[in-house]
Amino acid sequence: MNTLPRTVTGALLTLLERDGVLPGTLSTRVYRAIRAAILDSTLKAGDRLPSTRTLAADLSISRSTAEAAYAQLEDEGYLTRGVGSGSYVSADASAGRHARKSRLNAAASPALSKRGTQIASMGGCVDARVVRAFSAGMPALESFPVEPWQKLLARHARHDASRWMMYGDQQGLPALREAIAQYLSLSRGVHCDASQVIVLTSSQQALGLIAMLMLDDGDPVWLEEPGYRGAQTAFSGGGASIVPVPVDNEGLRVDEGLRLQPRARLAYVTPSHQYPLGVTLSLARRLQLIEWARQSNAWIVEDDYDSEFHYDSRPVSAIHGLDQHERVLYVGTFSKVLFPGLRLAYLVVPRQMVSAFVTARSQVDGHASPLMQAVLADFMQDGHFMAHVRRMRELYRARRDIFMEEIDRHLRGRLVPLAAQGGMQTSCLLADQRLSDQRLAGIAADVGIDLPRLSRLYLGADKRNGFVMGYSALAPADIREGIRALARIL
Repeated sequence: MNTLPRTVTGALLTLLERDGVLPGTLSTRVYRAIRAAILDSTLKAGDRLPSTRTLAADLSISRSTAEAAYAQLEDEGYLTRGVGSGSYVSADASAGRHARKSRLNAAASPALSKRGTQIASMGGCVDARVVRAFSAGMPALESFPVEPWQKLLARHARHDASRWMMYGDQQGLPALREAIAQYLSLSRGVHCDASQVIVLTSSQQALGLIAMLMLDDGDPVWLEEPGYRGAQTAFSGGGASIVPVPVDNEGLRVDEGLRLQPRARLAYVTPSHQYPLGVTLSLARRLQLIEWARQSNAWIVEDDYDSEFHYDSRPVSAIHGLDQHERVLYVGTFSKVLFPGLRLAYLVVPRQMVSAFVTARSQVDGHASPLMQAVLADFMQDGHFMAHVRRMRELYRARRDIFMEEIDRHLRGRLVPLAAQGGMQTSCLLADQRLSDQRLAGIAADVGIDLPRLSRLYLGADKRNGFVMGYSALAPADIREGIRALARIL
């Protein structure tokens, strides 16, 4: 990427002075100045902007003001901010310039439908592509058993290679569906057989299919508050009316859901390890949720995204296994437990719905890679999968312990860790809730630390400031170094 010349800051200052007659806070004016420079091609796609520290010094403003402007530009897609590498004008900036030039024509003849416009405005799901402190949800890739995986891959690629070049089974390779059903029955208490399993490319695809088939415009959907942004994106994109339901130390407040919207069509929950607060949905509330779904003819979407990793107690069985009325749709993924590049996940649905979901899936992307499915089926059937899960459970437990010890040693009184009985990350509240997690995350990014913000996972006005801090992919030395660097920032 190109590095901006020093004269660019002066250009931004000129735009800022020209904007001075317009109302708004100082951060808003800085945001407008940079956006204007992008839209009129003064700044081009790939150009690097000064750090927030440099911009603040050059414009004689506070760093928090510069960070707020950059954060808004990033949220709207004008900037791409790489942790440790700087802030760049987004590759999509040219589309923004084109949109500005054709605003009048677009107003007369919109390019997108109302739903399309809504989906685009919500932003996409962005996953970390490199391992750094403290990116959330990243597996320890260096500990993956590459050798047995490569042997299985070579064996399938070598024998009857043409078989893997054809279109695959839209529901998924039968051998893999059998392996998944057996695993879920033995390890998660899910009552299903292979005929109910649909192999997909991601859990996000599963949520999209559920929204497509189960929701009509305006249907109310309970979402955990705070909760997974991908679920909000999927269900809002499907036309649903989102009802944020608060989470406490027993999980989703079912009583609050009933008070807020008793006739919801669907409830989305992460009961084994709530994302992002880490609590487990209590048995009483699981039964209450099932009874609500039965009486209301509603549905429960159970996202079991990292249930393999419980450290201080035995894993709790899935809601699916308690449900006697077939009101639960169960979602799982291999991205966390194996590796994200595999692009394989699964959805378990009631028998009477299988045909409709497979048909809908055929309209989305047809099928997942037959070769990767065959390799994974053998990987599970040969015992490699469960052996890997056991190894990772011990590894992540050790890294969790180091993370908590370092937080206590260096950040006691400044960060308050929440439930950490399992998973690959722990949410930590800022002890001083007057501090902005957005501002601190921006400062941390300048020194190469990724701090996923907790506040952005709330839909309502009552937000808590903090970070969703991942540790599973970090070596002990990296955890210690990251915590010490964070202590200096805080």
